[in-house]
Amino acid sequence: MNARRPRIVDVAREASVSPSTASVVFSGKTPVSDATRARVLAAAERLGYTGPDPRAASLRTGRSGIVGVVFEERLGAAFLDPVKTLMMDGLTEAVAPLGAGLLLLRDRPVTASAPTLTTAPIDAAVLIGCSGLLRESLESVRARGIPVVVIEGDAGAGIPRIMLDNREAQREAADHLRRLGHRRVAVVTLPRDAQRVRGWIGADEAVAVDVTRDRLQGARDVFPDAPAFAAAGSFIDEGFAAGRVLFADAAARPTAVIAQSDLLAVGVIRAAEEAGLRVPADVSVTGFDGVRVDGLAPHELTTLVQDATAKGRAAGEAIAAMLEGREPASLRLTCTFRHGTTTAPAPV
Repeated sequence: MNARRPRIVDVAREASVSPSTASVVFSGKTPVSDATRARVLAAAERLGYTGPDPRAASLRTGRSGIVGVVFEERLGAAFLDPVKTLMMDGLTEAVAPLGAGLLLLRDRPVTASAPTLTTAPIDAAVLIGCSGLLRESLESVRARGIPVVVIEGDAGAGIPRIMLDNREAQREAADHLRRLGHRRVAVVTLPRDAQRVRGWIGADEAVAVDVTRDRLQGARDVFPDAPAFAAAGSFIDEGFAAGRVLFADAAARPTAVIAQSDLLAVGVIRAAEEAGLRVPADVSVTGFDGVRVDGLAPHELTTLVQDATAKGRAAGEAIAAMLEGREPASLRLTCTFRHGTTTAPAPV
């Protein structure tokens, strides 16, 4: 028969302190003297006590200590995107004071037994975008009283949103190209829907992903007839594949390309160079995000700079507010236009 696991009362008795004093040494919620802390920790080591049982804390508070983060893409692909990595840094920082951990989820089950937004034992959820199957799951989640925040998406009335001025920012980049004299402008977009199929977006075709749609609208506010080619993700290889399509016909190729991410823009630049085009003398390229991309030298990308870490931090702060019974705040962040060396006057 296994020996009973040591409890905090055993540590308190061994250290000759009250159970409440021993408890705060491990929780860190109340300061204690260095001498008392050392005595309690020494007693814990002698008894083999490794800390409070998290299951007991869960039963006391009615919480799991888990915040679910739901992606609409494969997790491996998500963390190849520096924007999402920075966003997760901010989110982790904001939920740390809650003593909460993050559980990464897909918008659909990967296997029959895999946890999902509707089945995982979570205290709150942060949605990275909201479209398709994810919207269908929200009703049952909200019925369970689980707080939800969405980053760059619309999850419906009453759900706080952490947004970016995608349309306005993209319009600013497009207007920059217009002032440089460009008229034949194409757009390389982020995925149009959950299927992530690469290809042309029809003039009247609906775009399901909010970020893609908003940025495309911003470009078309300035260039209404700009053709748009959807990438399968925010990757350099995807920008390269799209660029190859755009530059295949010398007679119809654009003089400027608006890419909806910096990674896509780098791929477009590589495709232009493969086609024998000089950037920016023959073709100008703009990006979006303002992240550091290896392999871009000697170019400095003309782009829109966003604070991705602030997006994640704001989502975490909204979650903390709801769990503490406070009113959460929606937030709309703005981008800053950065003029680099990848845009120039249209060739004559």
